[in-house]
Amino acid sequence: MNVPVWVWAATVALILAMLAVDLVLHVRTPHAPGLRESAAWSAAYVGVALLFGVGVLVVAGPTFGGEYFAGYVTEKSLSVDNLFVFVLIMGSFAVPKELQPKVLLYGIVFALVLRTAFILVGAAVIETFSWVFYLFGAFLLWTAVNQAREAARGEREEYEENVLLRAARRVLPTTEGYEGDRLTVRQGGRRLVTPLVIALVAIGSADILFAVDSIPAVFGLTKETYLVFTVNAFSLLGLRQLYFLLGGLLDRLVHLGYGLAVILGLIGVKLVIEALHSNELPFVNGGEPVTAVPLIPTWLSLVVILVTLLVTTVTSLRSSRGTAARTSG
Repeated sequence: MNVPVWVWAATVALILAMLAVDLVLHVRTPHAPGLRESAAWSAAYVGVALLFGVGVLVVAGPTFGGEYFAGYVTEKSLSVDNLFVFVLIMGSFAVPKELQPKVLLYGIVFALVLRTAFILVGAAVIETFSWVFYLFGAFLLWTAVNQAREAARGEREEYEENVLLRAARRVLPTTEGYEGDRLTVRQGGRRLVTPLVIALVAIGSADILFAVDSIPAVFGLTKETYLVFTVNAFSLLGLRQLYFLLGGLLDRLVHLGYGLAVILGLIGVKLVIEALHSNELPFVNGGEPVTAVPLIPTWLSLVVILVTLLVTTVTSLRSSRGTAARTSG
């Protein structure tokens, strides 16, 4: 897939324009988005992402179009799982609801910049060392097993302050409370940051950990750097609205962990098989490719991902309704 520079530039411009609209229309005036507003803007962002995918399908063909949609659905489902951690962060820092959109948007911008750097590094590594797919595949399989175990125990991923956040707390002098939506204030002749900055660091640094499994997962579905970038960008855009739209529904997705385990496991297996087909490691089949196991086509990956998400969503909602009925009874 040969992507001209002007297409890259136009895509980046589109993403920056969407972020600017979000900033000017929704975050500059602090407010807690209602259900209708969140639903409308979530639909708009998803619509843009789907239209972009149709464009890829028409211009680049069904192979790349399928890779884009498989990657987007996977990233979006992983993003929903990450919202659980965002909820914990907001609660941990007692971020007022009207300030949460600003925290989320700035955190998303920070995450997008970091993920772009990770994607470029990952693409360079893959191009140089094909055996890295063995590592990506093994890591995703390990992550899938952990997801399944956590789901079986009924556990959600817990938020723990990371090294970056602890360092920020030590280095940055912070006010006692929030000062509206201001990031810094001057008190007693000193420039202090507000807890809003610390919350931003928490959201941004948490996404570094999220990227560790999400980016290899997308590389398992497409090797095209442009598609990996756009999939990540469009999955992050609209995440703020999705946070307010889902709200209490997050707690009802009790089987999502099983679904993500299946998806990550599938992609892990897909990566290992592709690594075998392009094998160059001397201690594996004498350095010769292993082609006895057929490759998993993109269309099959997309079907499995969609069916898995549909089944886990339906069973989650049924299970939650059953639990609520037993509790009320």
